[in-house]
Amino acid sequence: MSRIYYATMDSPVGTLRLVGQELGLRMVWFVRGRKEEKPDAEWKEDAAFFADVMRQLKSYFAGELREFEIPLLMEGTEFQKRVWKALQTIPYGETMSYGELAKKIGEPKAVRAVGAANGQNRMPIIVPCHRVIAADGGIGGFSGGLSKKRKLLVLEKRTPAD
Repeated sequence: MSRIYYATMDSPVGTLRLVGQELGLRMVWFVRGRKEEKPDAEWKEDAAFFADVMRQLKSYFAGELREFEIPLLMEGTEFQKRVWKALQTIPYGETMSYGELAKKIGEPKAVRAVGAANGQNRMPIIVPCHRVIAADGGIGGFSGGLSKKRKLLVLEKRTPAD
């Protein structure tokens, strides 16, 4: 197994921790969110390793970047990976309900499973799970907390009803 690197960066939605390997990005997590995680003892801290990821994230937060071009290492079940791939097709500034996302992957009755997979996304912002909202227009859930989700939606000029 190749070495795992990590770095932290400040953002408008709080401090982010980036985790990756030579083949791609593995995780983006909120240092202070619903689930606070710590780096594994064997991981190597190296901000330079994530220079391009940080550049793209800064550009996104500045409103200049709408689509990320970062190699991703998505680790999950085949169903989760299908959901995460579909998340990446939701255009910047648009939202989709969990039900619409379930239909998009050809599983219209799997709304709860789609919601669960969305919640297991290990690369929020880059794999834009924040763009998925409740069918009634409510904000739904978010692993980093609802205030962060609102900030991301406002950044992209979308503010669903609470």
